[in-house]
Amino acid sequence: MNLIEQVNAGIITAMKAKETDRLRALRGIKSAFLLLQTGEGVTEVTDEMCIKALQKLAKQRKDSLEIYQTQGREDLASVESSELTIIEEFLPAQMNEADVRAKIQEVITESGLTGAANMGKVIPLAMKALSGQADGKLISQIVKELLN
Repeated sequence: MNLIEQVNAGIITAMKAKETDRLRALRGIKSAFLLLQTGEGVTEVTDEMCIKALQKLAKQRKDSLEIYQTQGREDLASVESSELTIIEEFLPAQMNEADVRAKIQEVITESGLTGAANMGKVIPLAMKALSGQADGKLISQIVKELLN
């Protein structure tokens, strides 16, 4: 069962169980998937495309959550937090920091690039190697540490 089918099944289940928070989050996910399907030049939506859309939704929720918490808006923060939890259910498991650091070190060694001047060349390589497995901010932070 692909991600689109899983989300559709989840919507039906949430409607039957009257889980409004879960239903709202799943409808948001479905909306993102529909936008992918109607995109220009798209003939078929793959799970990889769906995962990228889910990562974008998760990042938006994290950013909003951070803003709401700094402004003391716990009512809005709880909504974003619950939606983030549901979105993360459909994302592949994220690597821990030690594994990410080891993979980035491997990328740096293979590419032969060293020094802070090559950061712009190493980050895309690391992002490609860790696509969908780690947060972009974490990757960027670790690359900066390792190249300095």
